[in-house]
Amino acid sequence: MKKTLGEIARFLGGRLAGDENITVTGATNIEAAGASDITFAAPPHIEEAKASKAAAVILPEGVQDFPLPAVHVKEPRAAFAKLLEIFTPPLLLPDGVSPQAFVAKTAAIAAGARILPFAVVDAHAKIGADAVLYPHVYVGQYAEVGAGSVLHAGVTVRERCRIGRRCVLHANAVVGSDGFGFTTASGVHTKVPQVGNVVLEDDVEIGAHVGIDRATTGSTVIGHGTKIDNLVHIGHNCKIGPNNLIVAQTGISGSTTTGPNVTFGGQVGTVGHIHIGGNSVYAARSGIIGDMPDGVFCAGFPVQSHQEWLRMQAAMKRLPEMVKKIKRLEKALAQANEKETKE
Repeated sequence: MKKTLGEIARFLGGRLAGDENITVTGATNIEAAGASDITFAAPPHIEEAKASKAAAVILPEGVQDFPLPAVHVKEPRAAFAKLLEIFTPPLLLPDGVSPQAFVAKTAAIAAGARILPFAVVDAHAKIGADAVLYPHVYVGQYAEVGAGSVLHAGVTVRERCRIGRRCVLHANAVVGSDGFGFTTASGVHTKVPQVGNVVLEDDVEIGAHVGIDRATTGSTVIGHGTKIDNLVHIGHNCKIGPNNLIVAQTGISGSTTTGPNVTFGGQVGTVGHIHIGGNSVYAARSGIIGDMPDGVFCAGFPVQSHQEWLRMQAAMKRLPEMVKKIKRLEKALAQANEKETKE
């Protein structure tokens, strides 16, 4: 793929600074960029980009006196993401259903769907137009996969679960595993049947080795546009709102609901049966133990204001010195009391 810098500037709707006839053949990071590559930079990496060997750099608006050809845009990272799609060659996938795949006679496969070797589509399942099922994918009975969705190798979508349109499920994700529900009597745990399902709304992305449990009854729901990182667990009957970001190793306990645009950092954990307000951020390893309002930025265990948590962390670093000081004061006070008693 070859593009001139002028073509790139027009494609991105950016302001060109430099020769529009420069030829660009690739897009990569600052360190790896060579004489025919384009890269991007945003603070605090502007100075680093000045020493780059790249043909050109995508920069934020307002950057002055930059020594290399550049395209100035509002959001350099988003613009660079669009270029990656252009300069990354598409994978070559065979059309239609592989003769080495198993598709039940009662399954419905829409036009343009691609089902690769060793994938299994069980009875009464529905696969939407232009969906892609990689090898060893299993789509269970009465399950549905929406148009344009991609299920990578080893994904399991169990019975009656529904995947929306344009979803991406990465390797070995499991949608619809049984919820963790048991009754206990006389020390014996008895399983509660998990007869609900999981619904992924449109434009959801699920990372590798994610487990999303089916509801006991009803549906576990992942709202449209939500992105889930690797190794995340979503418990049964959760209702995850639209456009959430859930980072690796987070665990969300059953029957938790979230509002829109919630961000969970890595290894966040929650108790179950709570509501977490929208437009909020929880720093890595936060422990959420109760209902939370909208619009907060929290950290720590139990979770608290991020600013308060930072102050506590700073104070903890002074604890050894404070302990020594208290001991000195206690010793001085004891000596003073002893002197007063003798007098």
